[in-house]
This record gives sequence, structure tokens and C-alpha cells, in this order.
Amino acid sequence: MGPVTCIAVYLTIWWTTLFAVLPLGNRTFKEMGIEPPPGADPGAPVNPNLKRKFITTTWVSAIVMAGLLLVIHFHLITLPALPATY
Repeated sequence: MGPVTCIAVYLTIWWTTLFAVLPLGNRTFKEMGIEPPPGADPGAPVNPNLKRKFITTTWVSAIVMAGLLLVIHFHLITLPALPATY
């Protein structure tokens, strides 16, 4: 896998992981028993901790990418040869 492909795959994994990590650990105004400020959604998180979630996303994505690179390097999953249609 070339470097540009690696970067593209890593960014795809990173964004997918971010969407999985975002809802974890959020406490809403309603759960905290706090009245939301005017115009705020009662279901919005009080403190979303985005920096911590970005760091978590980066580490999880790096582990997934390392696993993917190991699978590709050691041919743990082989793809069938595709027939050439010329």
C-alpha cells in the first residue's frame, strides 16, 4: 500500500472512529439536573470533552490501522484473483 493510500485509509478510519467515540461519556443538561441556557437543546452535552475524544479517536484509529497493515503485510486475508476482462 502506497503512502497516499495509507493516509486516505487512515483518515477514513479516523472519521469513522470519531463518530463512534463522540456519544461516549456525554452528560446532558437533563441528566445533570441543570436548566439549559435559553436556545440550547436540553439533550445537548454539558461538556463534550472534544479534545479528549480527538485523542481517543487518534489512538484507536492508529491501533486499527496497525492491525490492517499487519493483515495486508502478512497476507492474512487473501483476495481471490479477479478475472481480467480485456
